[in-house]
Amino acid sequence: MVKRKIISYNQQLTGLAKELRRKSTLSEVILWNHIKSRKMLEIKFQRQRVIGKYIVDFYSKELKLAIEIDGNSHDERIKEDQKREEELKKMGISVYRINDIDVKKSIDGVLDGLRCYLVGLLEGQKFE
Repeated sequence: MVKRKIISYNQQLTGLAKELRRKSTLSEVILWNHIKSRKMLEIKFQRQRVIGKYIVDFYSKELKLAIEIDGNSHDERIKEDQKREEELKKMGISVYRINDIDVKKSIDGVLDGLRCYLVGLLEGQKFE
């Protein structure tokens, strides 16, 4: 039997995560409609998942992958995002970032890029 490592999370953030699901951005809704219900390579994703002291936009437990949609607000939070990503990596979670504007203007390209990345993960490739 394989023993899974349990990732701890701040339970106080669950209410905020629920609120964020209710108030999703347009880009989050667009992407979610393409990846929910195992539509993307049969991979299960969750929305607004609490991991440690963070809430990630989308999360695949099976791949230990967080997907983040970066809008204009992230331009001012580059150092915070880097620290957050480093901490997630320490937990064994990789982060795939997508630009908000790309989701709105080129969803097919976003989905193609994500699909290629996911296939690489499933085949055991390492990405940095």
